[in-house]
Amino acid sequence: MGTIMGQLALVIDLNTCVGCHACAVNCKEWNTQAEFGPLSDFDPYGEKPSGVWYNRIMTYEIGNYPHTQVLHLPKSCLHCQDPPCVPVCPTGATFKREKDGIVLVNYDDCIGCKLCSWNCPYGCREFDEADKVMKKCTLCIDRIYDEALPPEQRQPACVLTCPAKARFFGDIEDPESEAYKLIKERNGFILFPSADTKPANHYLPKVETKVEVDDNVLKPDNPIFLEVLSRHKGGNR
Repeated sequence: MGTIMGQLALVIDLNTCVGCHACAVNCKEWNTQAEFGPLSDFDPYGEKPSGVWYNRIMTYEIGNYPHTQVLHLPKSCLHCQDPPCVPVCPTGATFKREKDGIVLVNYDDCIGCKLCSWNCPYGCREFDEADKVMKKCTLCIDRIYDEALPPEQRQPACVLTCPAKARFFGDIEDPESEAYKLIKERNGFILFPSADTKPANHYLPKVETKVEVDDNVLKPDNPIFLEVLSRHKGGNR
Protein backbone atom coordinates (compact mmCIF):
# COMPACT_ATOMS: atom_id res chain seq x y z
CA MET A 1 0.00 0.00 0.00
CA GLY A 2 1.57 3.28 -1.12
CA THR A 3 1.56 6.64 0.58
CA ILE A 4 -0.80 8.35 -1.87
CA MET A 5 -4.39 7.14 -1.55
CA GLY A 6 -7.64 7.81 -3.31
CA GLN A 7 -10.65 6.28 -1.62
CA LEU A 8 -10.21 3.25 0.59
CA ALA A 9 -13.30 1.07 0.92
CA LEU A 10 -14.72 -2.40 1.33
CA VAL A 11 -16.15 -4.51 -1.47
CA ILE A 12 -18.51 -7.24 -0.27
CA ASP A 13 -19.55 -10.24 -2.35
CA LEU A 14 -23.21 -10.95 -1.57
CA ASN A 15 -23.04 -14.16 -3.54
CA THR A 16 -20.36 -15.53 -1.21
CA CYS A 17 -21.33 -14.13 2.20
CA VAL A 18 -22.83 -16.89 4.36
CA GLY A 19 -24.04 -14.65 7.18
CA CYS A 20 -21.80 -16.23 9.82
CA HIS A 21 -21.22 -12.89 11.63
CA ALA A 22 -17.47 -13.61 11.92
CA CYS A 23 -16.73 -10.17 10.46
CA ALA A 24 -18.90 -8.44 13.07
CA VAL A 25 -17.45 -10.42 15.96
CA ASN A 26 -13.82 -9.94 14.92
CA CYS A 27 -14.45 -6.25 14.32
CA LYS A 28 -15.74 -5.90 17.86
CA GLU A 29 -12.88 -7.97 19.24
CA TRP A 30 -10.21 -5.91 17.48
CA ASN A 31 -11.71 -2.56 18.35
CA THR A 32 -12.20 -3.55 21.97
CA GLN A 33 -8.45 -3.93 22.32
CA ALA A 34 -7.38 -1.12 20.03
CA GLU A 35 -7.24 2.61 20.77
CA PHE A 36 -10.71 3.18 19.33
CA GLY A 37 -12.44 0.96 21.92
CA PRO A 38 -13.83 -0.29 24.06
CA LEU A 39 -17.06 -1.32 22.37
CA SER A 40 -18.79 -2.21 25.58
CA ASP A 41 -21.83 -4.41 26.09
CA PHE A 42 -24.24 -3.93 28.97
CA ASP A 43 -26.12 -6.94 30.29
CA PRO A 44 -25.80 -8.82 26.95
CA TYR A 45 -28.08 -11.64 28.09
CA GLY A 46 -30.69 -9.46 29.78
CA GLU A 47 -34.01 -8.18 28.49
CA LYS A 48 -32.53 -5.01 27.03
CA PRO A 49 -28.95 -5.70 25.90
CA SER A 50 -27.00 -2.73 24.63
CA GLY A 51 -23.57 -2.13 23.22
CA VAL A 52 -21.77 -0.88 20.14
CA TRP A 53 -21.17 -2.82 16.94
CA TYR A 54 -19.38 -1.24 14.00
CA ASN A 55 -20.57 -3.97 11.63
CA ARG A 56 -23.96 -5.68 11.49
CA ILE A 57 -25.32 -8.40 9.21
CA MET A 58 -28.92 -8.32 8.06
CA THR A 59 -30.55 -11.42 6.58
CA TYR A 60 -33.46 -11.44 4.15
CA GLU A 61 -35.44 -14.05 2.25
CA ILE A 62 -35.93 -12.98 -1.35
CA GLY A 63 -37.95 -14.38 -4.24
CA ASN A 64 -41.27 -16.18 -4.36
CA TYR A 65 -41.89 -19.62 -2.90
CA PRO A 66 -40.63 -22.16 -3.77
CA HIS A 67 -37.96 -20.18 -5.61
CA THR A 68 -36.61 -18.34 -2.60
CA GLN A 69 -33.06 -17.50 -1.62
CA VAL A 70 -31.38 -16.11 1.48
CA LEU A 71 -29.50 -12.84 1.21
CA HIS A 72 -27.02 -11.75 3.87
CA LEU A 73 -26.24 -8.04 3.81
CA PRO A 74 -23.31 -6.89 5.99
CA LYS A 75 -23.46 -3.17 6.67
CA SER A 76 -21.07 -0.76 8.34
CA CYS A 77 -20.10 2.86 7.71
CA LEU A 78 -19.89 3.22 3.94
CA HIS A 79 -17.30 6.04 4.06
CA CYS A 80 -19.35 8.13 1.65
CA GLN A 81 -17.50 10.38 -0.74
CA ASP A 82 -20.08 13.05 0.11
CA PRO A 83 -20.84 12.05 3.73
CA PRO A 84 -24.02 13.67 5.08
CA CYS A 85 -22.80 13.14 8.64
CA VAL A 86 -19.94 15.63 8.28
CA PRO A 87 -21.73 18.95 7.63
CA VAL A 88 -24.30 18.44 10.41
CA CYS A 89 -21.71 17.82 13.14
CA PRO A 90 -21.78 20.98 15.29
CA THR A 91 -18.27 20.50 16.67
CA GLY A 92 -16.51 19.15 13.58
CA ALA A 93 -15.86 15.87 15.36
CA THR A 94 -16.88 13.89 12.29
CA PHE A 95 -14.56 14.46 9.37
CA LYS A 96 -13.42 12.87 6.11
CA ARG A 97 -9.71 12.43 5.53
CA GLU A 98 -8.37 13.82 2.26
CA LYS A 99 -5.55 11.28 2.15
CA ASP A 100 -7.63 8.14 1.89
CA GLY A 101 -11.30 9.12 2.15
CA ILE A 102 -11.88 7.43 5.51
CA VAL A 103 -14.60 9.06 7.61
CA LEU A 104 -13.62 9.27 11.28
CA VAL A 105 -14.86 10.70 14.57
CA ASN A 106 -12.66 12.72 16.92
CA TYR A 107 -13.95 11.48 20.26
CA ASP A 108 -12.44 14.42 22.13
CA ASP A 109 -14.70 16.80 20.18
CA CYS A 110 -17.82 14.60 19.97
CA ILE A 111 -20.61 15.74 22.31
CA GLY A 112 -22.90 12.80 21.56
CA CYS A 113 -25.69 14.92 20.08
CA LYS A 114 -26.50 12.13 17.58
CA LEU A 115 -27.10 14.51 14.66
CA CYS A 116 -24.74 12.41 12.54
CA SER A 117 -26.85 9.30 13.12
CA TRP A 118 -30.05 11.11 12.25
CA ASN A 119 -28.54 12.33 8.99
CA CYS A 120 -27.03 8.98 7.96
CA PRO A 121 -29.42 7.27 5.49
CA TYR A 122 -27.79 3.90 6.17
CA GLY A 123 -28.13 3.74 9.95
CA CYS A 124 -24.41 3.15 10.43
CA ARG A 125 -23.78 5.30 13.48
CA GLU A 126 -24.06 4.05 17.06
CA PHE A 127 -24.03 5.87 20.37
CA ASP A 128 -21.75 4.42 23.01
CA GLU A 129 -23.59 4.67 26.31
CA ALA A 130 -20.35 4.17 28.25
CA ASP A 131 -18.26 6.85 26.54
CA LYS A 132 -21.20 9.08 25.53
CA VAL A 133 -19.89 9.54 21.99
CA MET A 134 -20.85 8.37 18.53
CA LYS A 135 -18.86 5.49 17.06
CA LYS A 136 -18.54 3.81 13.68
CA CYS A 137 -16.34 1.73 11.41
CA THR A 138 -12.84 3.18 10.95
CA LEU A 139 -11.71 0.63 8.34
CA CYS A 140 -9.31 -0.43 11.10
CA ILE A 141 -7.15 2.59 10.39
CA ASP A 142 -4.83 1.54 13.19
CA ARG A 143 -4.17 -1.76 11.39
CA ILE A 144 -3.89 -0.68 7.79
CA TYR A 145 -1.11 1.83 8.52
CA ASP A 146 0.74 -0.25 11.12
CA GLU A 147 4.16 -0.88 9.58
CA ALA A 148 4.95 -3.31 12.38
CA LEU A 149 2.48 -5.72 10.78
CA PRO A 150 3.31 -7.80 7.68
CA PRO A 151 1.82 -6.21 4.55
CA GLU A 152 -0.77 -8.98 4.17
CA GLN A 153 -2.04 -8.22 7.68
CA ARG A 154 -2.60 -4.53 7.02
CA GLN A 155 -6.26 -4.96 6.29
CA PRO A 156 -9.47 -4.42 8.28
CA ALA A 157 -10.16 -7.14 10.84
CA CYS A 158 -13.42 -8.08 9.10
CA VAL A 159 -11.59 -8.80 5.83
CA LEU A 160 -8.97 -10.95 7.49
CA THR A 161 -11.48 -13.08 9.38
CA CYS A 162 -14.09 -13.77 6.68
CA PRO A 163 -14.08 -17.57 6.20
CA ALA A 164 -15.87 -17.32 2.85
CA LYS A 165 -13.49 -14.64 1.50
CA ALA A 166 -16.47 -12.45 0.74
CA ARG A 167 -14.83 -9.19 1.78
CA PHE A 168 -12.18 -7.20 -0.07
CA PHE A 169 -10.36 -3.99 0.80
CA GLY A 170 -8.54 -1.45 -1.29
CA ASP A 171 -8.51 1.83 -3.16
CA ILE A 172 -11.60 1.91 -5.38
CA GLU A 173 -10.07 4.75 -7.41
CA ASP A 174 -6.91 2.81 -8.26
CA PRO A 175 -7.36 0.82 -11.51
CA GLU A 176 -4.66 -1.59 -10.33
CA SER A 177 -6.38 -2.51 -7.06
CA GLU A 178 -8.40 -5.69 -6.63
CA ALA A 179 -11.30 -3.67 -5.22
CA TYR A 180 -11.47 -1.48 -8.31
CA LYS A 181 -11.30 -4.45 -10.67
CA LEU A 182 -14.03 -6.38 -8.83
CA ILE A 183 -16.40 -3.42 -9.01
CA LYS A 184 -15.80 -2.99 -12.73
CA GLU A 185 -15.81 -6.66 -13.70
CA ARG A 186 -18.72 -7.81 -11.56
CA ASN A 187 -21.04 -4.81 -11.71
CA GLY A 188 -20.47 -3.65 -8.15
CA PHE A 189 -23.23 -1.41 -6.84
CA ILE A 190 -23.84 1.01 -3.97
CA LEU A 191 -26.69 1.23 -1.47
CA PHE A 192 -29.37 3.91 -1.91
CA PRO A 193 -27.85 5.76 -4.88
CA SER A 194 -30.82 8.15 -4.71
CA ALA A 195 -29.41 9.50 -1.43
CA ASP A 196 -26.59 11.02 -3.52
CA THR A 197 -23.98 10.38 -0.83
CA LYS A 198 -21.70 8.39 -3.14
CA PRO A 199 -20.87 5.62 -0.65
CA ALA A 200 -17.39 4.20 -1.12
CA ASN A 201 -18.23 0.67 0.01
CA HIS A 202 -19.58 -1.45 -2.83
CA TYR A 203 -21.44 -4.74 -3.07
CA LEU A 204 -21.10 -7.45 -5.68
CA PRO A 205 -24.59 -8.63 -6.69
CA LYS A 206 -25.98 -11.99 -5.71
CA VAL A 207 -26.36 -14.30 -8.68
CA GLU A 208 -29.88 -15.66 -8.97
CA THR A 209 -29.95 -19.43 -8.76
CA LYS A 210 -32.59 -21.17 -10.84
CA VAL A 211 -34.39 -23.77 -8.79
CA GLU A 212 -35.61 -26.76 -10.77
CA VAL A 213 -38.62 -28.56 -9.33
CA ASP A 214 -37.82 -32.25 -8.96
CA ASP A 215 -40.79 -34.62 -8.96
CA ASN A 216 -38.91 -36.99 -6.67
CA VAL A 217 -38.84 -34.52 -3.79
CA LEU A 218 -42.44 -33.36 -4.05
CA LYS A 219 -44.69 -34.66 -1.33
CA PRO A 220 -48.04 -35.85 -2.67
CA ASP A 221 -49.83 -35.02 0.58
CA ASN A 222 -48.73 -31.38 0.55
CA PRO A 223 -51.26 -29.15 -1.30
CA ILE A 224 -48.63 -26.51 -2.00
CA PHE A 225 -46.36 -29.06 -3.65
CA LEU A 226 -49.32 -30.44 -5.59
CA GLU A 227 -49.92 -27.01 -7.06
CA VAL A 228 -46.25 -26.66 -7.97
CA LEU A 229 -46.29 -30.16 -9.44
CA SER A 230 -49.25 -29.39 -11.68
CA ARG A 231 -47.57 -26.26 -12.99
CA HIS A 232 -44.29 -28.11 -13.45
CA LYS A 233 -45.81 -30.93 -15.50
CA GLY A 234 -47.81 -28.46 -17.51
CA GLY A 235 -44.63 -26.69 -18.57
CA ASN A 236 -45.47 -23.48 -16.71
CA ARG A 237 -42.46 -22.94 -14.50
